[in-house]
Amino acid sequence: MGSSEEEYELILFGATGYTGKLCAEHITTHLPTDLRWALAGRSASKLSALAEELKAVNPNRSQPGIEISTLTTENLNTLTRKARLLINTVGPYHLYSSPVLEACAKNGTHYLDVTGETPWVFEMIKKYHDIAKANNAIIIPEIGIESAPSDLLAFSIVSLIREKFSVGTREVSCCLHEMKAAPSGGTIATVLSILDHYSLGDLRQSGRSWAFSPIPGPKEQQSVSLLNTLFGVRSIPDLGTLTTSIAATTNRAIVQRSWGLLDGGNFYGQRFQYNEYLRVRNSFVGTALHYAFAFGALALAIPPFRWLVKRFVYAPGEGRSKDLTKNEVMEFQAIGIADQGVPSPARAFAKFKWEGGMYHLTGVLLAEAAILILRDETLAKRLGGGLLTPAMLGQSFIDRLKDAGIIFEAKLIPS
Repeated sequence: MGSSEEEYELILFGATGYTGKLCAEHITTHLPTDLRWALAGRSASKLSALAEELKAVNPNRSQPGIEISTLTTENLNTLTRKARLLINTVGPYHLYSSPVLEACAKNGTHYLDVTGETPWVFEMIKKYHDIAKANNAIIIPEIGIESAPSDLLAFSIVSLIREKFSVGTREVSCCLHEMKAAPSGGTIATVLSILDHYSLGDLRQSGRSWAFSPIPGPKEQQSVSLLNTLFGVRSIPDLGTLTTSIAATTNRAIVQRSWGLLDGGNFYGQRFQYNEYLRVRNSFVGTALHYAFAFGALALAIPPFRWLVKRFVYAPGEGRSKDLTKNEVMEFQAIGIADQGVPSPARAFAKFKWEGGMYHLTGVLLAEAAILILRDETLAKRLGGGLLTPAMLGQSFIDRLKDAGIIFEAKLIPS
């Protein structure tokens, strides 16, 4: 870092896309006015139009530069050398963003994205973690809805149990407690594209438990009952009736990587386990959703069915208007159990709640993470870089998110 070529602290790449515009708006309205930043993409006219829109929102701040770049190696090397940090919203990531992440890793430029593409992230970890670490580049994929809430909740619970009892955490159970939102066209297109791009073997390998961890993970301490396997439903005190979550594999992988990155698993605990579910009204709904997810996954594995689905989704880069998303709500809740070796161990509760558009939340997460990395000390910096996780930004990130309007709390449950 610190190259004489640097013109900016931050470049937002893919700024004119649906997520990019929302991130640019949050940067304009909430980040320090002296931030040196730029909008980057392929179309000069679209970038200039966006810059004018942002100027109208906040004319008193330093206006962004305009950088034109394609996805060639030469262009990306030039672009990434101009900034200390690059936010990348160009998806689907497995199709377009491997060279972007590679350029950041090789040029020592910090990098953030909001992918949820588990096989792609797995591939990037294998290829570029060591390169990024050697160049002190902090690379954090999945710092959006996938998988920041889950990862930060687990980190918060583990930290609280460690602080209060000086022990590890045996288990964290997380659930999507409430979701009132619809996916954007880009998200749906990405799911379909992943299934076109990766083999079933690739998907299985990246989805294995502890596949993302830099060290071997703990062995499973609890077996899943036959009823849970068949019907997908369980009940956890203080969380309620739960069923299968389609995001569980993606989020679990990031939490498990956080476990391995931080003190070789010792901070989280050497018997730590993480599971994620979806909260439902009752067992009947839970069973129905469990089978709907299972049959849906099987159907999407069939190319003609994917072709049919593609005809009925928003085009990538499109999504619902602000008026339609202002009443959206998302809330995750989690319960953690201390590894105390007693019949009734201490328990902790945490929640992450956002009221507003889901992709506005994505913009908040990206922008707040960026300014934290740029201007504050973080655990990620102390680790020396590499392909890291949202939790490696620590409590300071959680505090910034709370200041930005996210409801986040962690507390012990009275025994």
